[in-house]
Order: sequence, then C-alpha cells, then structure tokens
Amino acid sequence: MNIPFIPDISKPEIANSSFLLIAGPCVVENRETVFETALALKAMTDRLKIPFIFKASYRKANRTRNDSFTGIGDIEALEILADVRTKLGVPVITDVHESFEVEMAARYVDILQIPAFLCRQTDLLQAAAHSGKTVNIKKGQFLSPGSMRFAIDKILAAGNKNIMITERGSSFGYGDLVIDFRSIPEMKQWGFPVILDITHSLQQPNQPGGVTGGQPEMIETIARAGIAAGVDGIFMETHPNPAMALSDGANMLPLAKAERLLGNLLTIYRLIKSLDSVKNKS
Repeated sequence: MNIPFIPDISKPEIANSSFLLIAGPCVVENRETVFETALALKAMTDRLKIPFIFKASYRKANRTRNDSFTGIGDIEALEILADVRTKLGVPVITDVHESFEVEMAARYVDILQIPAFLCRQTDLLQAAAHSGKTVNIKKGQFLSPGSMRFAIDKILAAGNKNIMITERGSSFGYGDLVIDFRSIPEMKQWGFPVILDITHSLQQPNQPGGVTGGQPEMIETIARAGIAAGVDGIFMETHPNPAMALSDGANMLPLAKAERLLGNLLTIYRLIKSLDSVKNKS
C-alpha cells in the first residue's frame, strides 16, 4: 500500500478549506489503544476533510519521576506506529530525543519531532535534518519566538527545507505555562507551517507530587484563539480514557470530545479565511 504524502498545507485548495491536525495519544501504551485512537481520528478527519497526521511517542524520555512510564520498548512501539502508517494509510510522527535514535525512528515514521526541551540541541537537529524526513521543531518553553529562527537555520544548513514549527506555551513561574499569541504571526513570517499544541500548552509542570498537571477544560479556548491568530495546524493529544493514560493524562482531550471540537474549529477557520479573502480584495 502506498503511503500518502504528508499533506501539503501550502496548497491554496487545502489551506483555504482546513487546518492540519496532528493528534494521537502521548505515548504508545499498547496496540489496542493506539489503533482505537487512530481509527477514530481517521474516521472523523475523513468526515470533516481535515488533513491528518497521527502522533504518538515511541518512548518518553522526559519524565518528572524515575518511576514514571517511559514505554513498552522502542522497536515494539515503532512497529505499532508503522502498522498505523500502512494499515490506515496516514502519515505518522514521533519524537526523537538523541541523535543516535534518528536513523532507527526514521525507518518507521514520516515526520521526526524535536521535543521542546531539546530544540537547541545542534547534533539532534542536524541528525533529524539529514534523515530527509520532515522535521517538526517544538518551541522551547524557555525561548522567545524569534529565537526559533536559529533552530530552523540548523535544519536548513543541513539541506532540509521540510520544516514545521510548533508553539507549546512559555514557562510562567515554576508551575504554569502561558501562550503569547503574538508568536504565531512572528514565526509564520519565515514561511514554514506553524502549529499550535493545544494540550501541552495547558500543562502545569513541576507539581509537588511529581506528576504534571493540566487544564483540559481550557483546550477549546486555546484552540479557538490559535485558529483566530492564524495557525496552520493544531496539535493535540487525545486518549479514549485520559484518566487511565500512562503519560500526560491530566491535559489530554477525551477522544469522545474530539470531533465536536474539530468541527467548531473548522467553522472558525473557514470564517477567518473568508474574512482574509474579503480584506485582500478590498
């Protein structure tokens, strides 16, 4: 089966009708949860005609506590992601944490994601770029949007122009994140798709119990604001039962609520595009 190309959201026929969706569970917990989530997301994005990329980390390297779940095993998890890719015919994205992981992960997925805390790691960025895969760089919680230009330059210097940038909030004190929506147009000026992570942006890290908190009730608010600010895509983590999720359950969207949210966002997106069209003609 041919794997579809990653949706080209620069094409007007796509860009004017829908944003890009990157979505899935935080981490590969088991085959059943991955396929339940992927099948549901594919069905709803097919109905809504939203370009879709499935996301799950094959391993979680950044955990607060030593006893937190990190994964089921790298190759087993990557093989599950490859099965989603081939059996459902959707592009797949996963995180890489160190440069030596890139070659392995790139054999199984379409897009390599650089975690926010690692977005300045030159060796990792260059290795991801040399893989030839599209690279999604998540903006560090500690960086200004303008500073992301240097991360982009490292990918470009390695000869790879297939880049996405994801906003995921900025550190606010010790235990909260905020989004400066000015970062969206500022980062869009470089000509690469800008994605808004609507679930990690609501994390409350560094909680006393060693488990990251969140505000999932604010997901739609953040998403609506991002669409109005002009993002090219939405990134969200979703799970059939976030309370039972093995990572980031506190800020994930319940899978049962995803289609309603996407439909609402699509309405706003198309309204914004129509207003932009009228403005450009005047």
